Amino acid sequence: MFDRIYHGTHPDMMACASNDDLRDRYLIANLFRPNECVLNYTHADRLVIGGVLVARGSVGLPDQTEPPSAAGHPFLERRELAVVNVGRVDGSVVVDGEVFTLAARDSLYVTMGAREVRFRGDGARFYLASAPAHRAFRTRKLSLANARTIARGRREEANERTIHQLVIPGICESAQLAMGLTVLKPGSVWNTMPPHVHERRSEIYFYFDLDDAERGRVMHFMGRNDATRHLVVADGEAVISPPWSIHMGVGTSAYSFIWVMAGENQDYEDMSSLHARQLT
Repeated sequence: MFDRIYHGTHPDMMACASNDDLRDRYLIANLFRPNECVLNYTHADRLVIGGVLVARGSVGLPDQTEPPSAAGHPFLERRELAVVNVGRVDGSVVVDGEVFTLAARDSLYVTMGAREVRFRGDGARFYLASAPAHRAFRTRKLSLANARTIARGRREEANERTIHQLVIPGICESAQLAMGLTVLKPGSVWNTMPPHVHERRSEIYFYFDLDDAERGRVMHFMGRNDATRHLVVADGEAVISPPWSIHMGVGTSAYSFIWVMAGENQDYEDMSSLHARQLT
């Protein structure tokens, strides 16, 4: 059922890790394979990260097959799900018979308890993020027009960007999942500078919309602020950020990224910001 299972890591484990080790422990790649629902499980707040590329017909969210105690149960029996159309082709998501049409960058929150979820639209590409849930809310479609929008950064610092808060209190209620989309302005390449950490939540960044999807890259910085490391990330790949790790990046061009959080609270501003001089 799961393409990969990522285990939790202690910050000391980074000290002697090679680049290949870091990629193996924190990078989520190969999310989009034709007519497959690719799911990856991480013990960072038990988030599930996935992708669907519809080649033709429809692709379903599978029932659980592992561990044995969960086999045969609906995937969303005790989970909630956020779906974002990250392609350039319109697609649709069918939740227990109700059809939601998603244009590029539209998203869908699917409540705990939904039994059947299917993805349609030849060529459509969907990014999936799921977290454990303790109660049901309303399944609803969200466009960028529904988001709470925040402008951050300055052109002079090459970090001018727009943050679209989508699944977050006051916009779309959820049990613990928080999700949004950040879009960098043309000419800006730095995200989340200055960086931050939040001990009460894990976060995952999914990078996409690089100007050159084939050759473009994002340098994603992570680790303790006094011992930073980096990963070279391609378009359509994601990075797991444990609560103790900074997360920021710089790209070869402007790009977008989806941030997903789960943990103890949903307070977006509950973070400890760091200045560039605090990084080594």
